[in-house]
Amino acid sequence: MRPFGYHAPATLDEAVALLHELGEAGRPIAGGTDLVVQMKEGHTRFPYPDMVVSLQRVKGLRNIEFSEKDGLRIGAGATMSEVANHEAVLARYQALAEGAGVVGSLQTMNMGTIGGNVCNAAPSADTVPPLLAFDADAVIVGPNGRRSQPLREFFAGPGQTKLKPGELLAELRLPTPPANTGSAYLRHTPRKQMDIAVVGVAVTLTLDGQTVKRARVALGAVAPTPLRAVSAESALEGKPASGETFATAAEAAVSDCSPIGDVRGSAEFRRHLVRVMTERMLKLAAERAGG
Repeated sequence: MRPFGYHAPATLDEAVALLHELGEAGRPIAGGTDLVVQMKEGHTRFPYPDMVVSLQRVKGLRNIEFSEKDGLRIGAGATMSEVANHEAVLARYQALAEGAGVVGSLQTMNMGTIGGNVCNAAPSADTVPPLLAFDADAVIVGPNGRRSQPLREFFAGPGQTKLKPGELLAELRLPTPPANTGSAYLRHTPRKQMDIAVVGVAVTLTLDGQTVKRARVALGAVAPTPLRAVSAESALEGKPASGETFATAAEAAVSDCSPIGDVRGSAEFRRHLVRVMTERMLKLAAERAGG
């Protein structure tokens, strides 16, 4: 690893000012579970930083708050363990708890942050499909102030986001799920732990009796960025919450993705997984919604 400088600002404004001043020579670091590995192995997708700006001391960045009115607010510095074990997340956003609960080892979960998992912009990120399925917004702070952006518009490509120079992801906001909503997340990996998703599927379903009132289906590791399977959602909304509907929607989800083949699985294998896993998660989400 090459030498680099280190700053540990105490406020978000100070961190933004430092990163704006440093430009390409500076990189933010939270848990470091991605950045440090990339720097050590020389696989960074950006110029090697002269300065690392730690976000560990920034006040409020690890807060997780929920209210019926405002929904869920997760600071970008909240760790995977904190998200996975938070009472409100477990009760109302179960797919997100399931996604955060499988990111690496226990040590990784205790260090890695949800903001880092999002901003690393890996197509296989485990928290992103659940966040998309809950219509999350990214709250971004930069030299020009604060702005909000739907998370589905946040990603520009593998390892790339639409953050502007000097900007930081400050928090994620998820609306309160309607009554009779169930959710689920599942990934397929060759190993149970310490692996990345070959395919990830997150689902939220809101039922009105036995009818699907609202549906969200999000996929990971099957396109350059995590994505919403809008064809599958259209095949669900207004339809009976039945096995036949779920099978049709799972087939539609396959048409929404564009997987590649690699050493971890062929494109056709990934399409098969999307079909099987989407149908399975729809059934589970419907059960959790009370259907």
